[in-house]
Amino acid sequence: MQKKKLVVALGRNALGETFPEQQKAIKIAAKAIADLVEDNFEIVITHSNGPQVGMFHTAMTEFSRLDSKYTVAPMSVCSALSQGYIGYDLQNIIRTELLNRGIFKPVSTIITQVRVDPFDKAFSNPTKIIGRYMTIEEAELEKRKGNYVIYEEGKGYRRIIASPKPKDVYEIDAVKALLDANQIVIAGGGGGIPVLEQGTNLKGASAVIEKDYTSELLAELIGADILLFLTAVEKVSIHYGLPDEQALDTLRVSEAKDYISNGYFEAVSMLPKIEASVQFISSAPGRRAVITHVTKAKDAIHGKTGTSFIL
Repeated sequence: MQKKKLVVALGRNALGETFPEQQKAIKIAAKAIADLVEDNFEIVITHSNGPQVGMFHTAMTEFSRLDSKYTVAPMSVCSALSQGYIGYDLQNIIRTELLNRGIFKPVSTIITQVRVDPFDKAFSNPTKIIGRYMTIEEAELEKRKGNYVIYEEGKGYRRIIASPKPKDVYEIDAVKALLDANQIVIAGGGGGIPVLEQGTNLKGASAVIEKDYTSELLAELIGADILLFLTAVEKVSIHYGLPDEQALDTLRVSEAKDYISNGYFEAVSMLPKIEASVQFISSAPGRRAVITHVTKAKDAIHGKTGTSFIL
């Protein structure tokens, strides 16, 4: 019997924000992954990197201020650093969890580059905040470099960068080869490193890609059967946090599109997951998309909880 392919997208809550938090949080995520391995899935893992990429960017910026021999690290480099750092923890902690259950299955991390369109409108309308608060002098310097900054009342200035849509994954053949070799693959971390194709060169873009959209693209490219988002909530809700909050067991594509057009979902959290889920199940017959809490993965896959998307 052919194994089903599953892309598991780990949200920020599955990783934490500091070194100790990440170690603790990934142990919970590793249990969820091991449960799915026991259910005989072929698995690709994607993950958030919001706090981590910001940490690297801030650290390298401060380092360049302290020692003029060093420069600020480009966002593409910070993204690569975060992929390696998070992948290192994920693959080791998942390996340990599997071995403790008597399962030997290699886990590999791929530093993943994702093509973006240089004409994506996101480049002229940046939305992602990164790095520390700056003084007005530092903000003016960033502007002279051609970077975008915003002012937060009473706090200071911060840099903002673009979040273009992913178009292709350059390492997709490597992902498929490792899956065929019966490995768990960690790829597309933080949405992947956004790159612009310039002849035979790939040039890192000053941007970050929403990881939920890259997760969906990866799922399509490997021919996955299921796209699973593991988050901080057990089910998608409308009127979230209000007295009339309503949790949803299922969500039709038509309903999801109506909710999206009426602004029911937070742009920085649930909206990308909803849009990615709609895109995935609409891309080919028989595909499933599920959103649930990181501790409910197995139950959600078997339809016992979570929000499942239907046509």
